[in-house]
Amino acid sequence: MKLRSIKGLFSLAVVMILALSFAACEKKNDDEGNTDQTKLEGDVIIDGSGTVFPLMANIAEEYMINEQKDVNVQVSRAGSSAGFKKFIEGETDFSNASRKIKDTEVSQLEEKGLEMGADIMEFKLAYDGLTMVINKDNTWAQEMKKEEIVDMYVSGKYKADDKVLWSDIRSDWPAEEIKFYGPNENHGTYEFFFEKILDEQPIVATANLQQEYSTLVDLVSNDKYAIAFFGYGYYASNTGKLTAVKVDFGSGPVGPSLDTIGEDLDYAGFTRLVYTYLNLNYAKDKPQILDYAKYVVSDKGAKRLAGDNGFAPLPDAQYADYLKELEAIK
Repeated sequence: MKLRSIKGLFSLAVVMILALSFAACEKKNDDEGNTDQTKLEGDVIIDGSGTVFPLMANIAEEYMINEQKDVNVQVSRAGSSAGFKKFIEGETDFSNASRKIKDTEVSQLEEKGLEMGADIMEFKLAYDGLTMVINKDNTWAQEMKKEEIVDMYVSGKYKADDKVLWSDIRSDWPAEEIKFYGPNENHGTYEFFFEKILDEQPIVATANLQQEYSTLVDLVSNDKYAIAFFGYGYYASNTGKLTAVKVDFGSGPVGPSLDTIGEDLDYAGFTRLVYTYLNLNYAKDKPQILDYAKYVVSDKGAKRLAGDNGFAPLPDAQYADYLKELEAIK
């Protein structure tokens, strides 16, 4: 055999060995779940609930760091109602909400030619517990009945001018005016409190309603006679500044926690679902949007990160069903 032929056979063998080695490495990566995904780029625009914001922002951060470095996931927090307005106008890909979409909002989507299910997909993300918070120096109201909380926040229940004293609630409490706080009407938390907790009775006129949850934390932490309501996650991030009121729903006082928040658990009376809504037409047109949606409901998304952000995760099967629906999208 000629030397050139021998060299040719040797080169071919080297190429084959390298190819087999590369294939083996690829298989090893597949077995370990470390194969590179298709590289994506572009924007994913999300707005809505301030309550859901920490969870969705955490999911977005993990996605951009670990999955798709060239995808820019922008998460804002205008509030549930304000977020839906943008979503209806087609300005966002996802709309986070701390309450279910309203019939009026569904009608507005339909006016734009969008139908729930066919064009808009609803995701239940996690459970949240509405939390009543008081100042650290408040030693008298650390436990309250649900009825007391409702009555104190209802306009005219105790005083015509709504300047309610703590002693109006219980005679042995301080004769000091209660400073009522809460999120404003842009937030689904306000709507949940007004519609589900107060049963649509008007809130006290003296309530100081704010856009930013951080402002509420500061106001209550600096006022001994204050009380406010917001999602459990914001309390969990500020336990050094605030005290969570234990609520008696009829079977003794229960504090909000990841072990008590849930539809069938002890804090069920103040438990609610939080959501995000996806524009399926955008997801079909832009692969980065669909890919991010899959990540949100994957084992790496809401299921894993809910607890870190003050939410109780849903049953595994719920997330799996969402992922199956998304995988079917072409």
